[in-house]
Amino acid sequence: MKVIKPIYDTIYKETKRSKAGKAKHSHWRNYDDLNEFFWSVDCFRLGWPMRINSEFFSVPLPQAQRGNNKEEESKSYSDERWMGKVNFVEIRSFWHVFRSFDRMWSFYILSLQAMVIIAWNDSGNLSNIFDGEVFKKVLSIFITAAILKLAQALLDIVLSWKARNVMSLHVKLRYIFKAISAAAWVVILPVTYAFSWKNPTGFGQTIKNWFGNGSGSPSMFILAVFIYLSPNILSALLFLFPFIRRYLERSNYGAVKLMMWWSQPRLFVGRGMQEGPISLFKYSTFWVLLILSKLAFSYYLEIKPLVSPTKAIMRARVSVYSWHEFFPHAKNNIGVVIAIWAPIMLVYFMDTQIWYAIYATIVGGIYGAFRRLGEIRTLELLRSRFDSIPGAFNARLIPLDQTEKKKKKGLKATFSRKFDQVSTDKEKEAARFAQLWNKIITSLREEDLIDNREMDLMLVPYWADRSLNLIQWPPFLLASKIPIAVSMAKDSYGKGQELEKRLSRDKYMKSAVQECYTSFRNIINFLVLGEREKIVMQNIFQRVDELIERGDLLKDLDLGALPDLYDRFVKLIECLLENKKELKDQIVILLLDMLEIVTRDIMDGDVEGLQDSSHGGALGKDERMTPLDQQYQFLGTLQFPVTTDTEAWSEKIKRLHLLLTVKESAMDVPSNLDAKRRISFFSNSLFMNMPSAPKVRNMLSFSVLTPYFDEPVLFSLEHLEEPNEDGVSILFYLQKIFPDEWKNFLQRFDCKSDEKLRGELEEELRLWASYRGQTLTKTVRGMMYFRQALELQAFLDMAKDEELMKGYKAAELESKENPTSERSLWTQCQSLADMKFTYVVSCQQYSSHKRSGDPRAKEILKLMTKYPSLRVAYIDEVEEPSKDSSRKIDKVYYSALAKAALPTKSIDSSEAVQNLDQVIYRIKLPGPAILGEGKPENQNHAIIFTRGEGLQTIDMNQDNYMEEAFKMRNLLQEFLKKHGGPRYPTILGLREHIFTGSVSSLAWFMSNQETSFVTIGQRLLANPLKVRFHYGHPDVFDRLFHLTRGGVSKASKVINLSEDIFAGFNSTLREGNVTHHEYIQVGKGRDVGLNQISMFEAKIANGNGEQTMSRDIYRLGHRFDFFRMLSVYFTTIGFYFSTLLTVLTVYVFLYGRLYLSLSGLEEGLNKIKAIRDNKALQIQLAPVFFTFSLGTKTHYYGRTLLHGGAQYRGTGRGFVVFHAKFADNYRLYSRSHFVKGIELVILLVVYHIFGHAYRGVVAYILITITIWFMAGTWLFAPFLFNPSGFEWQKILDDWTDWHKWISNRGGIGVPPEKSWESWWEKEFEHLEHSGMRGIATEIILALRFFIYQYGLVYHLSITDSHKSVLVYAISWMIIFLILGLMKGISVGRRRLSADFQLVFRLIEGSIFITFLAILIILIAVVKMTIKDLIICILAVMPTGWGMLLIAQACKPLIAKSGLWGSVRALARGYEVIMGLLLFTPVAFLAWFPFVSEFQTRMLFNQAFSRGLQISRILGGQKRDRANSKE
Repeated sequence: MKVIKPIYDTIYKETKRSKAGKAKHSHWRNYDDLNEFFWSVDCFRLGWPMRINSEFFSVPLPQAQRGNNKEEESKSYSDERWMGKVNFVEIRSFWHVFRSFDRMWSFYILSLQAMVIIAWNDSGNLSNIFDGEVFKKVLSIFITAAILKLAQALLDIVLSWKARNVMSLHVKLRYIFKAISAAAWVVILPVTYAFSWKNPTGFGQTIKNWFGNGSGSPSMFILAVFIYLSPNILSALLFLFPFIRRYLERSNYGAVKLMMWWSQPRLFVGRGMQEGPISLFKYSTFWVLLILSKLAFSYYLEIKPLVSPTKAIMRARVSVYSWHEFFPHAKNNIGVVIAIWAPIMLVYFMDTQIWYAIYATIVGGIYGAFRRLGEIRTLELLRSRFDSIPGAFNARLIPLDQTEKKKKKGLKATFSRKFDQVSTDKEKEAARFAQLWNKIITSLREEDLIDNREMDLMLVPYWADRSLNLIQWPPFLLASKIPIAVSMAKDSYGKGQELEKRLSRDKYMKSAVQECYTSFRNIINFLVLGEREKIVMQNIFQRVDELIERGDLLKDLDLGALPDLYDRFVKLIECLLENKKELKDQIVILLLDMLEIVTRDIMDGDVEGLQDSSHGGALGKDERMTPLDQQYQFLGTLQFPVTTDTEAWSEKIKRLHLLLTVKESAMDVPSNLDAKRRISFFSNSLFMNMPSAPKVRNMLSFSVLTPYFDEPVLFSLEHLEEPNEDGVSILFYLQKIFPDEWKNFLQRFDCKSDEKLRGELEEELRLWASYRGQTLTKTVRGMMYFRQALELQAFLDMAKDEELMKGYKAAELESKENPTSERSLWTQCQSLADMKFTYVVSCQQYSSHKRSGDPRAKEILKLMTKYPSLRVAYIDEVEEPSKDSSRKIDKVYYSALAKAALPTKSIDSSEAVQNLDQVIYRIKLPGPAILGEGKPENQNHAIIFTRGEGLQTIDMNQDNYMEEAFKMRNLLQEFLKKHGGPRYPTILGLREHIFTGSVSSLAWFMSNQETSFVTIGQRLLANPLKVRFHYGHPDVFDRLFHLTRGGVSKASKVINLSEDIFAGFNSTLREGNVTHHEYIQVGKGRDVGLNQISMFEAKIANGNGEQTMSRDIYRLGHRFDFFRMLSVYFTTIGFYFSTLLTVLTVYVFLYGRLYLSLSGLEEGLNKIKAIRDNKALQIQLAPVFFTFSLGTKTHYYGRTLLHGGAQYRGTGRGFVVFHAKFADNYRLYSRSHFVKGIELVILLVVYHIFGHAYRGVVAYILITITIWFMAGTWLFAPFLFNPSGFEWQKILDDWTDWHKWISNRGGIGVPPEKSWESWWEKEFEHLEHSGMRGIATEIILALRFFIYQYGLVYHLSITDSHKSVLVYAISWMIIFLILGLMKGISVGRRRLSADFQLVFRLIEGSIFITFLAILIILIAVVKMTIKDLIICILAVMPTGWGMLLIAQACKPLIAKSGLWGSVRALARGYEVIMGLLLFTPVAFLAWFPFVSEFQTRMLFNQAFSRGLQISRILGGQKRDRANSKE
């Protein structure tokens, strides 16, 4: 209570100060601040044990200054004496992008300056740099570098100001000295540079005048530059020798600490992160090549082509303007130069992201080839290499015996990894392969990915038959081989060369023939008991064996009768398969027939032993008839029916039956796409480089942790059968999406009636549907495969030869027959699996669900019952009486771990009943556990219940596969390898497969996007770039490393919204190492609808906005070397900042063109031939393909950095079988896409009307078509990707709903979904917490909308000859007059419409008539045209929107003035207009039925390829209903 409680109370108070994350980060301390406080000696001032009345985070006041009143003292500490942030202050500003990555931006700016200088001189060739004058100009980049360094130093001081109170003296001195040093160099370098010129011009001459006109001396400037660069030279040397830098950063010697003090503050993180020399070389080479490509492209295609026209523009003189020009005498047409160069500069700073994507694809593909990815992509490739699969199984998944030597690794092994084919004498290896392979195939059957036939064709025998002395391949490889061989053998008498060639060429046909013959011989020897009969049979088989050995089988035997023998053999096998006593006589007859065919037709001669038998006359030379009873005497004693080892016998006979009877090729086995993919990937992974598997007893133990909140556990039957508005239920939808899996499910339970399905199979039906959704049940099933895999692997490790040959099924059956036996092999295997694997699901609300009777609690209990080793962690909130004398009831919180209680027997039944859970551990908490972000807090409270060295974090939308579970112990061995670097791994990254890709086109797009990132992307990040972090589950953590270094999740409110990646940041900063491994994969579900995807993108963009201002990104940007810093930037926040720059480029380009066309500069410059003929200006910017998600990323990333408002957005895990209403789409996309799309359309329309430069068709299309496409995408993509988005009835319903929503009044308690007013207020709620800086930025950005009005009013026909500023002033008067009339009408409606309705109508009529009269006069007298009316609308509408944005930013002032109601009314009018603009084209297209059909096919094209016909869903549902009524 004196340690944990005070710390918790401090955290709790800080979270209250955060106002649920809405307060500025600088106003409250997060978990990082509290943690880093203990990195300083200040923490010792708290005393030990800590005084309860001490303020945890502030420096306590001296004793003399303390008051007597403890409450006042506490208040003064918490408010007045709040000591500020620790080490770092998170402030919302785009300057963080420069501050954290200042070296990168400095490099780009200096490179740009150098390239412009070179291009500006003479021919612009790069060789000009060797010219003395040019080189001297290029040296001016060091002055720019000094200025940038000063900006960085000042930024550090400004942005760290609120941490000054807790900052130590040496850190303060470091900031001050850096600023002073930078300021000094800003003076020294320009002065020495000015004196290096004999006759400088401009500012250089001014400097010489200040410091005296001495003679020029370049050596002084060179010396200054050398001194200035000396720290950089030292850093470069240390970069080349990373082990020295690593030693210096870790050293505690005073001299070393003093030297390192200047380069970085002494913290417990960010030290010793250097990689080994090989890794350093690889990622340095990658970035050197990329930067060279980028700079060459920028110079030759962006900068150099613009220099010549820029010079011409600067020489040109434009005297006639189309508007009132405030700076008519400005030199060099500087406004035009800015308008032309600004978009190019943005492209220059952004296009590295494109080059990174290109290089990442190339290098990632090369790495994938080296790692042998994709070698087995199809089942055909698998069949061709299946003879190596058993060897690969044993080499990869079976521990090496001590006698076996490990194979050497080298370059040859990288390119060619071959495994020995399993030889026939390696019975143990074959048996192990059979156990593992069959476990995989049976799991596919249990998941309904294959049917019974396919399972039988893919299984190999569980019970090894030692007498066969050959490998028994799965029947799908041997299918149709025997019938083909029989057919070929029939005509092969005397000409068997063709069959011999086929057998030698087709190894599987040869194997099938050998197995059938050997099995036939074994079956006959097993059945026949009589001594004489055995002699006959032995003689026959001995003769055949001799012929085989000599190679004379086809020559000496007449195989023309082989089909008859084959038919009898098939009938014999069918009888044996039934194993019924009454079939014995029939078996005897079949055996006699077969004996006759062999001896009389095939061997065509006597068989030794037949003449001496009582039956010899019939089968010898004598043709006399013998009585029937004597015939039976020959085979009178048979070992039939079989009563011992029936399962092994049944399996052998069943397999033989398949080999004999399957006549069609099994090339399509399995037919399910997912089963094909899984088997192919698993087989391919066995040929990849992975550590050898240890024995289960020796492997690293691990836990799996899944955070769960309130997602679906198990779908209820009511939920599955509940139809949506189209009459489509989820169950019906799933049956159409997964038709083959539905058939397999019905076959598995032999279900042929709907009554059985809804009755005794209801639970199985719910499970089948839940396994195809994103439910907790699916996740738990997948993770529990780990335990099943470990059980089997433990059996293979521990089983003796005899037990191994019997198979694990025999051990499992024996354990079930003797459940009380604690020493049975299977019991030991289960115990060992439980020791090595733990699965904890952190069900945060399990306790409250139980108390409220929520069905989810019962379903979770069912999961614990089904999987006894499953553990559930939860937060238990109970009420207990207070321990003091107040008799109050306090809420007490516990972190609890529960399991399913042991089954108990009911009073009236002997059967076990399971209905309870049992608490294992119960830990009292100091208060509510969820103080920060919910998901990481949920993980952190449960991590204490995990065990082992490894910890895999698995999300609720993930799945696992049996075959992948077998490779887990291999993966854990990666923790024991250094992977070519100085450190062992701390996070093992895994590959993911998106299993929701087949649901719809959008899901497929999302799946491809995710797949490219989790394969090529993460592969490259881990190696060679060495900057892979943790991007979400299913990575495996070094549990002990992270438990002692901050856990696996950072949970501070808002700043750690993307909690996953911060775990990677934290691990790397604390000298961890993150790797990526692609030989193992985990299933992952993704959002499948546009709205869900957009909310996910918004969450990620918000998270990246928060990352931008985080201390982790700042430290990584400063502590990494230059090239790893580039990798961090372009793979984290740089992607989103580049996206923002991409969109900004379009706006800057269009607004620049708007300025040129409306001002008249474009028309004036086009009269100059040199500019008019220059093609570089015409195609300087052709924006590439823009996607819809570009708008989402840009909007939420930019808004988060400016104003905050980031929040976790639950995307849901449902199916896309619903139609999103128009109002829903409008609410979600209005500000992020619709407003920006309409703005782009207006810009394009205005430029089309007044532009002069791009009159050529090709040029105009190149410039504008992609922007039109982007605008159209932003406006209409939500409706295009909305199911049933163009159905007329839906359109009518949407319009009614939209009208109701837009008309409803808001108020307290009215949700945004019900009222436009509530939604509108919520949309700019973030501005209330933005601060002056954010509000000022918002106002400045809104001013751009006034450009339209200023430029367009001068293009009216009535103002053609007037360029006075009064024209603009009059336009504002007209706008205010219109707004005043609107306000007057609104007030009049409220005050007069009830009592003086007639008067109010007369006033309205008179206003309308007056307006009409003015319009007629303008048209008739002043000659106003339709074009003028359009221009007026284009001028006024953006101005009104800009005024709205400013009013929203200044809401407190507007509200005080009493005008807020008018602002709301104006905003409602704009929303109605935007809604009509969007709704009209959609409604028009809905008139045509083919549009809806096209949309449906486009949306669900992937599902169509798998048999789904969405167009028939409604019809099928209606037919089903009609049939049920009949």
